[in-house]
Amino acid sequence: MPKTTKKKRSTSTRANTRRPKPPFPAQHQKWPGLESRMTPRPEFEAPDYKGSGKLDGCVALITGGDSGIGRAVAVLYAREGADVAIVYLPEEQSDAEVTESAVVAEGRRCLLLPGDVRDNKFCNAAVLATVDTFSRIDILVNNAAFQRHQDSIEDLSDEQLERTFRTNIFAYFYMARAAVAHMQPGSAIINTGSITGIQGSKQLLDYSATKGAIHAFTKSLAQNLVEKRIRVNCVAPGPIWTPLNVADKPARKAGKHGQDVPMKRPGQPEEVAPTYVFFASNADSSYITGEVLTLLGGETTGG
Repeated sequence: MPKTTKKKRSTSTRANTRRPKPPFPAQHQKWPGLESRMTPRPEFEAPDYKGSGKLDGCVALITGGDSGIGRAVAVLYAREGADVAIVYLPEEQSDAEVTESAVVAEGRRCLLLPGDVRDNKFCNAAVLATVDTFSRIDILVNNAAFQRHQDSIEDLSDEQLERTFRTNIFAYFYMARAAVAHMQPGSAIINTGSITGIQGSKQLLDYSATKGAIHAFTKSLAQNLVEKRIRVNCVAPGPIWTPLNVADKPARKAGKHGQDVPMKRPGQPEEVAPTYVFFASNADSSYITGEVLTLLGGETTGG
């Protein structure tokens, strides 16, 4: 009888059933938080993702690129052939250096740009530094964010309101305005929104308001730039395991982050990052602009 050959099983290391699920250890960090101090560590290396040269020769600038979603996006962009500049707060230097090492390990260059995106002058300087270093900018990822829960609108201070809006929406305008001047047809802008910008959040009044503004900004800027052939899209995740959450929530609540979605866990940054590749790649999304894509761990009522 002929010898039969068994079908080789998938060797995927990140099956959904093997992703970390809460409850995690109770943990809280002083803002802005460091990924290196989180337990478990967010997963960003995406070992099952194989690059195919979709971004060969491109240059990307990513705000909030030191950790969380921004770090995972930087790694996948590098794996697809792009050089990367990342913007982050000076307090996040150690996380940024880990991202830099990960990008270099993919064979690409990484420019570190510490500073505060609330400052328009810094945003202009970050774009110019990227262009001076790499001679171009093809992709802008607006991803930096600030959030802080408050039980009541009466607890929402003017200082917090100012910081949230300047970080989460003013900076998106600043960075886009500076970058567009250097972008060629075929370039892309990807904004990071949130399910809170669609459904709202009773304890994140200011944060969810800025995320809703980001969604509207995405659609409006897409219309504004379509004749320049610069595409603008938005990724709107649900709960993702990043320093943003452990630097905001009380320790016990942080340990339960994401447990209420149908998948019973927060998403990992490496699960979100491929959508940013999709929106950056003309091979994938040349006919897509002005879209807001939700990633919600099984929720089907985002829009």
